[in-house]
Amino acid sequence: MHRLDPARDHVIGLYRIVIGFLFACHGLKTLFGLFGAKSTAAVGAWPGWWAAVIQLVCGALVCVGLGSRVAAVLGSGSMAYAYFVVHLPTGLFPIQNGGELSALFCWSLLLIAFVGPGRFALENLPLRQRSSEPARATV
Repeated sequence: MHRLDPARDHVIGLYRIVIGFLFACHGLKTLFGLFGAKSTAAVGAWPGWWAAVIQLVCGALVCVGLGSRVAAVLGSGSMAYAYFVVHLPTGLFPIQNGGELSALFCWSLLLIAFVGPGRFALENLPLRQRSSEPARATV
């Protein structure tokens, strides 16, 4: 056992929260012009507006840990699409074509999809199962 193993699930949970939050912020920037955006995407415009909706929704779900694996796969796929369709035609390497964020989000979200949500995820909360039987009195 490695010394860092006890903190593994906590670090994965924090990683998921940060990646989800940052991904959602990109959606907010594009949809609502927040965080210094120069303009917003036109409603329904392909692919910018739809990508921003995916970023916002999937980022929020990943951040809170609700359906995080599915949301992470969808977000990762959207970033792969962004990289190959938008960035790759202007240069091979991400540093050349401006696709660093797309590549990083793609692989970061894919990692979350495979590793899982870690700690602090809503999907990890125990569900209270209500029994149809009344509680028995102990004597």
